[in-house]
This record gives sequence, structure tokens and C-alpha cells, in this order.
Amino acid sequence: MSQKYIVMNSEDNCATSLVDIQEGTEIKHKKSLIKINHEIPLGHKFALSDIKKGDIIRKYGQIIGIATKDISIGDWIHTHNITSHYLEEVVE
Repeated sequence: MSQKYIVMNSEDNCATSLVDIQEGTEIKHKKSLIKINHEIPLGHKFALSDIKKGDIIRKYGQIIGIATKDISIGDWIHTHNITSHYLEEVVE
């Protein structure tokens, strides 16, 4: 498979892997290369840009969470660095 990831909306700041992506792999996105910083399992997300703590994370054009720490381009996005946006809305 040549396509290793999918981005569903131009506003997304993360991509979803379509295969297991090994650490160190270089992914072409638009006109730049993204070096993958961690192993990204099939179906998991990685950052398409630097994301600061507190920033919104978008997938499919929708807010899916809030960064709990700084996330660098190419980093794995998962429960260790994101919290649910839905929980924030319930508290408000």
C-alpha cells in the first residue's frame, strides 16, 4: 500500500494511519516531509503540525480533543497527550 495515512478535512491537524508506520519513516504531506517520531499503529493518529498544550486537535474537521502537553509534528497522538473535548463540554 502506497498511501500510509488519511486526512479527511483540510482543517485537520492530525492524520490517521492506514498501516503500522515505523518510527523514523518520512511521510510526504502536501509539499513537505514529516518524520514520524514514534511507531504509529494502524488506525492511530499523528500530528501534521506542532500542537501546543491546550490547543484543539481536529480530525474529520471536528474537534476530538485538547492537547494535554506540547505535541511535535510527527508525534503519536493518543491518551498520553490528549484529553476528550466532550468531557470539557459536559463540565461547562
